[in-house]
Amino acid sequence: MKMTINEMALATGARIMGNGEREILWLLTDSRSLGFAAETLFFALPSATRDSLQFIPELYSRGVRAFVVPEGFEGRIDTTVCSEASFLVVKDTLKALQMLARHHRLSFDVPVIAVTGSNGKTIVKEWLYQLLSPDWRITRSPRSYNSQVGVPLSLWEMDEMTQLAIIEAGISQPGEMERLAEMILPTIGVFTGLGDAHQENFDSLEQKGREKMKLFASCSKVVCPDGTDCAGMKGDVVRWAWGDATADLCVTAKDRVTSSSTRISAVWKGDTAVSFRIPFVDDASVMNACSCAALCLSLGMDQSVLAKRMQHLQSVAMRLDVKEGVRDISIIYDSYNSDYTGLDMALDFMNRQDDAHSLKRVLILGDMQQTGDSHETFKSKVRRMVEGRGVDETFFVGPALDGIIPGSRWWPSVDEFLRSPELATLRGCQVLLKGSHNSGFDRILDRLEKRVHETILDVDLGALAENLKYFRSRLKPETKITCMVKASAYGAGSVEVSRTLQNCGVDYLAVAVADEGVALRGAGIRTNIMVMNPEMSALDTLFKYNLQPEVYSFRILDALIASATAAGITQYPVHIKLDTGMHRLGFNPETDMERLVAVLKSQQALVPCSVFSHFAGSDSDDFDEFSRHQAALFEKGADILQNAYQHHIIRHLDNSAGIEHFPDCQLDMVRLGLGLYGISSRDGRVLSNVSTLRTTILQIRDVPRDETVGYSRRGTLSRDSRIAALPIGYADGLDRRLGCGRGYCVIAGRKAPYVGNICMDVSMVDVTDIPCEEGDQAIIFGAPDIPVTELSDAIGTIPYEILTSVSDRVKRVYYKE
Repeated sequence: MKMTINEMALATGARIMGNGEREILWLLTDSRSLGFAAETLFFALPSATRDSLQFIPELYSRGVRAFVVPEGFEGRIDTTVCSEASFLVVKDTLKALQMLARHHRLSFDVPVIAVTGSNGKTIVKEWLYQLLSPDWRITRSPRSYNSQVGVPLSLWEMDEMTQLAIIEAGISQPGEMERLAEMILPTIGVFTGLGDAHQENFDSLEQKGREKMKLFASCSKVVCPDGTDCAGMKGDVVRWAWGDATADLCVTAKDRVTSSSTRISAVWKGDTAVSFRIPFVDDASVMNACSCAALCLSLGMDQSVLAKRMQHLQSVAMRLDVKEGVRDISIIYDSYNSDYTGLDMALDFMNRQDDAHSLKRVLILGDMQQTGDSHETFKSKVRRMVEGRGVDETFFVGPALDGIIPGSRWWPSVDEFLRSPELATLRGCQVLLKGSHNSGFDRILDRLEKRVHETILDVDLGALAENLKYFRSRLKPETKITCMVKASAYGAGSVEVSRTLQNCGVDYLAVAVADEGVALRGAGIRTNIMVMNPEMSALDTLFKYNLQPEVYSFRILDALIASATAAGITQYPVHIKLDTGMHRLGFNPETDMERLVAVLKSQQALVPCSVFSHFAGSDSDDFDEFSRHQAALFEKGADILQNAYQHHIIRHLDNSAGIEHFPDCQLDMVRLGLGLYGISSRDGRVLSNVSTLRTTILQIRDVPRDETVGYSRRGTLSRDSRIAALPIGYADGLDRRLGCGRGYCVIAGRKAPYVGNICMDVSMVDVTDIPCEEGDQAIIFGAPDIPVTELSDAIGTIPYEILTSVSDRVKRVYYKE
């Protein structure tokens, strides 16, 4: 729904500068997501890492003419380059966004379902959409848009066609839910349950539970599991429980019907038998299905209709897979939602890739839900999205997509598209493949995807960002962050990890050698890159690719000065390393500083950008005294260097463990390594798991007692056994020391110990007591199934070795929750 600048000013209390009659259709908080410039309003939201006002001139040059800005913005940007712009000037831009969302929400007298809880929010929201959309025209939160920014953007999606809204709400600290509740104003609530997620900012689970329940103050009914504290709820409480006849929905049994489906039996309101089957077997899915069933039944859905729809629930693919394709194609595969929102989110994701504007962008789009629109309106909306997102070439597949864009190519079915020669013409481009599995788009993926090893390392870039957010929460707002991406980002893949970190606004990326930095520059990484171990043979490479070297000895310092001087380079930034006790690399802060300062001040080729050292034992309380000694030595050396220069030289000492253990040593910057990848250096606990190594069962065979398995006959069986062969070995990074029962993988949620020696390409596990089949998945490592620390502890090593050992032949699949 369009709204004028004048109307928005009334809703937010803003002061208008410029044209107040300008009409707005789209809200924008991230400059990378710009699609329809002329009708877009950009909110310059506050950020701990950058000044959002800096994006206004660029957005203006791209056609945006409306901006929400904080008071006093005039002195921070050049408004003369935005002469035709309309500005809404407010005290707080985030609050203005939320006030506008509330105003918009109040325009609709329709049921609004709010979903919150510690786990399962997005899945329950999506399943409710699948169950209720045959009867309602529904607006729902895109993906996991549940934050202080995501919720108002979700509410803005409501339009004159909306008959029901389903809005997801998430919090991470006290005080947030009231702001969300004031915007959403839900009429119905769904609480999925209480758990440990985002617990760090709450004193107790009870406090977090009370905070979450504030969302439901205006609800006429609230669906929740047994044990939820609903004290003070004004509306009806619809409770579901296991075996409790007093519950509104009493679940009496869950039976695994097949390897991929479960039948749930229950009694509704004490007298109506309910039975339905879901195409999932995990406990979390069963609980989520019960929440959905309780809500649908409370809305009057017949249990036979519920049963029919439940068996067709689709998994919520809360990720966009980035895959390597044939002929240098980069594939983004999205089978998430075949509607306007899903298409817009997928196009946005494609535009956010750093190579998106250097590669030709191709969209292969399958049939979509028209959600009540006329066919002409549907075609118009899709056409505007595709054209607004800058797609270079589009292939439409499906009967409803004929004639979307004049002159574009169209095929009535996937079969006809696969028979055409078009796929073979694609090379060196980025392809967004947007269509459901049911429509056969997985067959198009099979044709485009590069065939690789069956063993895969899943890398959750969303979890990576969550870990960064966690460590940032422990820092002062002004403290900078260097993120370690050496050793292929601890095995996760340096390019995709660096892209994510760059999008998150980190200050530096750190690699071990120049070649690693060159690869990142080649992939479009613009963030400052620090090279920790510059090699004498690669000094010119540093300058050519704008890589900033660590300087740890007079030999490397002299060589850098000579090389930079010969190339006519002046004031090139370098990072000075002091050895305060690690005794690995670095200048001695007690004996080398006078000479170091003299050499640096005698030339103009290099200038110290930062000075740093490395704790030797910040991961253990046993070394606290030594760590304090290191900090004192570092301060002494850093002071000497700083006193020689007028500009401020950045100081950094804390590593991941230091951030958690020595907050007073964060100084100007910290270096985040293992913690970024989900493992605390202090106690080995898992933060948000980033990397999961998985494979599939190649073959299962029955082997009699007293027979042996594997090379050297090391695996003698003590019973008749079922032995599964997995296509992963020590050439893939599976350590041989885990063999002969010292380690295990996880299959169907159970431990499967390795039998015999681990081979180069294959390993064998005992699945005698595990119901599994050939082709089933095996988790090698990845929390919660098997944390990396369990493997490292089993063979007496450290998590770093496990993570960095995953070989290049193992395919990486990147996704964002």
